[in-house]
Order: sequence, then structure tokens, then C-alpha cells
Amino acid sequence: MDNSTSRRNFIKTAALASFGALVVPNSLFAYSSDFKTDKKVRVGFIGVGLRGQEHVKLLAKRSDVEIVAFADPDKRMLAASQKILKENNKAAAQEFSNGEYDYRNLLKLKTIDAVVIATPWEWHLPQGVEAMRAKKIVGMEVSGAIKLQDCWEFVKVYEETKVPIFMMENVCYRRDVMAILNMVRKGMFGELVHGRGGYQHDLRGVLFNDGVTPYNSGAEFGEKGFSEAKWRTEHYVKRNGELYPTHGLGPIAMMMDINRGNRLTRLSSFSSKSVGLHKYITEHAKGGENHPNAKVKFNQGDVVTTQIACENGETILLTHDTSLQRPYDLGFRVQGTEGLWQDFGWGDFNQGHIYFEKTMNHTHRWDNTEKWMKEYDHPMWKKFESTAAGAGHGGMDFFVMNTFIECIKRNIEFPMDVYDLALWYSITPLSEESIAKGGQAVDIPDFTNGKWKTRKPVFGMTDEF
Repeated sequence: MDNSTSRRNFIKTAALASFGALVVPNSLFAYSSDFKTDKKVRVGFIGVGLRGQEHVKLLAKRSDVEIVAFADPDKRMLAASQKILKENNKAAAQEFSNGEYDYRNLLKLKTIDAVVIATPWEWHLPQGVEAMRAKKIVGMEVSGAIKLQDCWEFVKVYEETKVPIFMMENVCYRRDVMAILNMVRKGMFGELVHGRGGYQHDLRGVLFNDGVTPYNSGAEFGEKGFSEAKWRTEHYVKRNGELYPTHGLGPIAMMMDINRGNRLTRLSSFSSKSVGLHKYITEHAKGGENHPNAKVKFNQGDVVTTQIACENGETILLTHDTSLQRPYDLGFRVQGTEGLWQDFGWGDFNQGHIYFEKTMNHTHRWDNTEKWMKEYDHPMWKKFESTAAGAGHGGMDFFVMNTFIECIKRNIEFPMDVYDLALWYSITPLSEESIAKGGQAVDIPDFTNGKWKTRKPVFGMTDEF
């Protein structure tokens, strides 16, 4: 049977199946037959900066979670995190703040079941693999890998230890994205052919600040910067590639069953020139032509595009666009033989175009997405809408942390696992290689070692997580 026939048969099966009927999740705790969480999941945090604090806020509200410890060398961030616990009538967490490596002492605690890692990108590999080796279940914030070998190391350590790691990609849970996933699973888009996504977000006010406040406050970075400006901007100085692939790739990968019946095979990346960040510095009220940072050469192109081929014949286009003025828009597009969706904006139900040729009687005119999104709202969002209200990123962050905790409690495999993490992270170093070679296509490794052929989709198959 050829790939296209196999894909069509899957669409028909998915369209007829109810949520939760396609797969029985595997055990999460293959590494420990006697693992028990009792009534609470005991969590430690490695990194409690501004992003980590958002996760602290969510878990501090839960009665089934005990926040045991924080590891972060920044006393200011630790104090802010402890304040969150106090405001939620939780006991203070033990602190590990004696330098950058004190997280290793946190990992020695026997009172911790899992860790949430929300640190600068270059720390994800060492902290992630050390946590797995310490038998701590890992919730890992998103990024791209520093080197391709890092991705293989994540897989190697997981397969040695069997300690699970959860890829905390929140955009997979965006409400409009999940409604489209629902429609895809019902066969409304027919056989998928092409997908697009990206990170199209003006980050200039994040990459530079005044060293005191985090956003839109100055032209400093590195040692003189604060929060992300202290470390993230340096990647734009030294690197040139798809630096942040998971927001755009994750949702499309779920719709195309990547790593679960399909795989990514090759990519080719191109980069534009780099002018946006220099312009920002020279025009900023606290910068100017004579500011020291105006002399910095940024290697990262302002717009990077990455074309990806899939085993089953689909293509994916990713766009990284963070150094120029622009409104926020992740640029999603899902196109199949029966339908087409394109988004604009930040995920509101009315921020998109949709077209179903047969249903719309060949009008060749877009319909606004709002009525479609409401009708096909994912059951998970219908169930947790009120609970997710007020959580970060329009509620998406609730679903990420809820999935992390509930999978641990119920001994159910994570819907985004180490193989997804390795694959999605790998796009960054592979795109850097392709750009350095003038856009030459490079092969994407199969981190599952062939298991993608038999692994079944699990993300969003129920109204739970």
C-alpha cells in the first residue's frame, strides 16, 4: 500500500472514531514499577525567571501539587517566586542559589518527583539529561538545540533511563489551533498537503532593555541586560538559523502525525540580511549611532524561512521573523484536498480565513473562521474553558501544566515526548547548517529509529489532555 493510500485510510478511520477511541496510552513510568505519586506530585523548579514564574503561578493554585524547591542563582527571581507561593498560602520552597550548578543539589532531593526546567537555551541539555539520570520526570520549556548532537543525547539518556520528558509546547494547545486539529481529525480538510507556521513576533523590546525592567526599556543586552536580554540576544550575534522552531512546527506536526505515522525527512533554509536589530539600537532613545551596541554585528538574519519535506509527501514552511517591526502572527496555514485555513493575529476565533470548496459551493471566497471555530471547538477547551481563564498566553499555559501533572498522576504517556523534543529542537542546528551551505537541503534524522511507523497519535485525542 502506498503512502497516500495509507494516509487516506487513516483520515477515514479518524473521521469515524470518537475522541479517545484510537489509542490506549502507554505507561509513563516504565523506568520504575513502584513509582507512586500518592495524592500530590512533588515538583522542583530549575529556573524561576519570568517564564518559570508563570508555571509557578499555575502549580501554586493546585491542591494536587507540592512545590518543593527552586534552583536559580538570581535572588530577585527567587524572591518573586516565593512571593507567589505565599500569596497562594503555600509553604516556602527550599532554595538552591549558590551559583549556576546548584540545581544539581536540588536533583539530589528524594522529596521531588518531577522538575520544570525554564532556563536559557544552552542549559536545557545538561539540566534535562541530569534530571533524567536523577530519576526526576522532566517538563522542558521550548527552544531549539545548540547542536544536533544535543538532540541525540536527549534520546540516548531517555532510552537508557526510561525517565520521561515532556515537551512544553503551549501553542499546540492554542484554542483555534485545536479546533483546526479537530477538523483535520474529522477529515474536513481531506488529505493534508501543506502546512505553514512560524515565530513571527517583534522581539526587539525583549532582546534589549535598560538592565532593570524586562521589556521595551533600553538598548542593552548581555551583562548589561535583564531577563532574556541577558542571554537570548547573544544567539542573534553568533548564530543564523531557525532559532525558535517549536511554536510553528508543533501544531502542524500534530496535524500531520509526525513521529506517529509520518516523519520529517529533509529541510532547506534561507536567511535574509540582518538590519533590524541595528536599526532598533540606533533609533532607540537610549541608544543611538554612538551607542556601543550600534557597533555589534548581528549574524542572525531578520527573516529565516525553512522548507521541510515529509515522508508521506506533505511539505511544511516555517518562518522566523523577530527582528523587524510587525504585529504578532504565527502565520499558520493548513491546506488539504478539501479545505484551507490561514490565521492572522494571536489566535482569536475571528482571526483567520477558511475555505471548504464543496461545503461553500465553489464560491472561491473566504469565510471568516469564527463560526467554524465555535462549532468545532475542541472538547478539551469546552471542558476546561473556565479553569483555563486567566492563565498565560490566552489559557494555553494552563493546558501545558495540566497535561504535565495529570499524566504523572495517571501514569499516562506524555503527548509530546522525547522524540518530539529531539526532532523539533533539531530544526535549529539543521537550519544553521543549510544556511551556511547556501540553502542546501540537509537530511533530518529519524530520532525514533523507525518507531514512527507504528507509534499512534495521542495528542488531543480526548477531552482530558
